Amino acid sequence: MITKKIDDSSVALIPEESDDLFTLRRVIQKGDRIVGDTTRVIKQEKDFSRPDKGERVKIRIALDAEKVSIDDVVDRLKVQGVIAESDNQSVSKGSHHSLTVKLGEPITLYKKNWREIEKKLVFGKKETGSFLLVSIDTTDCGIGRLTGTHLKLIPNLYSGASGKRYKTKFNIEDFFKDVQSAISSVIREEDQIIIFGPGETKRRLMNFLAATPSKDHPMMVVDGIDSAGEDGIYTFIKSDTMRQSLANSKIAKVSSILDEIMKMVNKKINKFSMGFEETSRASEAGAVQSLVFSDKVFEKHGEDAVISFLNHAEEQGAEVYAVDSTTDAGLRVSSLGGIVSLLRFSLTG
Repeated sequence: MITKKIDDSSVALIPEESDDLFTLRRVIQKGDRIVGDTTRVIKQEKDFSRPDKGERVKIRIALDAEKVSIDDVVDRLKVQGVIAESDNQSVSKGSHHSLTVKLGEPITLYKKNWREIEKKLVFGKKETGSFLLVSIDTTDCGIGRLTGTHLKLIPNLYSGASGKRYKTKFNIEDFFKDVQSAISSVIREEDQIIIFGPGETKRRLMNFLAATPSKDHPMMVVDGIDSAGEDGIYTFIKSDTMRQSLANSKIAKVSSILDEIMKMVNKKINKFSMGFEETSRASEAGAVQSLVFSDKVFEKHGEDAVISFLNHAEEQGAEVYAVDSTTDAGLRVSSLGGIVSLLRFSLTG
């Protein structure tokens, strides 16, 4: 999440991944003011106009929050409340409205009193990491951005190389140019390029990219992944190779927590919890060391109760990570009740 502190009570924000929306859900409280862009139907007062018709226009409003909720699709946050200010005279103050917070769209958040946990969530150092994953061989190439634990793929690229025609008509550099063009269209300033796949094509691609504008980004070639395209990216995300190559990344930390829990399950070591109720009891006992949750936890439990629990756990010193269904880690957490944790000590009874 991109943040810029304006003064002691306000901050400008741009959420970049699903985790950022979870963070804002934990920070925005009733009574906070959110400034952002939205749309509203403005009814026209003209002769012969139908009274039930109006024009939907884009407006900028300041909304005093009354209710905050995560949308079912998890890539947006809905804030309902009362309009305090507007840049359109046709929109009256005091009327109710909802503001949808989306990835990549800026908002400004005003809070009268910032709790320490809220300051930590918004202003604390984030170790998410942003990686552009390139999975390539001579036939196809998959590209995806991994931000925190959120993966976004672009469609596979195909070289056209096949069979006996390979030696006479296929030019690998033409394929690399297509790959470089695709990379240029999605890469961000902070991205590190990670290249993998079977054979030596990955190293040839890195040498090619080293002579292009992509050279300004850190690049790494990773061995041990024997498939390319989207399949190669998903294989990489689940692999020990990923955890070794991106050891300090958020996805690697989350994957390590889940693997450690599975080891404890197999060895019958009771230093973990699964599900909301069990993890809540562990948190009340001050036992939670690291906690991972997905949107699945909100399906059976009220959002306010879950958010209050997550903030309380972090105030007690627990490391809290959010994941979504774009990666194997998110799917694993969802299958385990939507929330799991590693414990500092075993609980009895």
